[in-house]
Amino acid sequence: MIRSDIIHPDLLQALAQCGHKAQILLADANYSLLTNTAPRARIIYLNFSPGLISSVVILEKILGYISIEKARLMSSPADFNNTIAGEYRHLLTAASELEYVEREAFYALAKSSDTVLAIASGETRRFANILLTVGPTVL
Repeated sequence: MIRSDIIHPDLLQALAQCGHKAQILLADANYSLLTNTAPRARIIYLNFSPGLISSVVILEKILGYISIEKARLMSSPADFNNTIAGEYRHLLTAASELEYVEREAFYALAKSSDTVLAIASGETRRFANILLTVGPTVL
């Protein structure tokens, strides 16, 4: 067994295949991956039960393997307290741009051919979907 923060073999392979500018969709438990992601995107199901595995934990582990140059969150209503946005911002480096996009624009981006990996989380909080753009690896 490997010693690594991620031991899921399919996820490790999918991350290794993501190049600069590839997009990774990290979806909450309510997101329909089959209808709202790119047809050729690899889907990894990490949604074991409500709350497990949370998208924050998944993001934290992914950030140990790849650089993220941009992250997009689905915009939430003005009267909605989006607590997960702050948690994501805390995990992302200052070099990672964070952008909010409207729901339909988010779906369009997630369905683009640039989205090569889609991960289903058990995150139950609303508006927790995040679309990551892979940055270059500095060696």
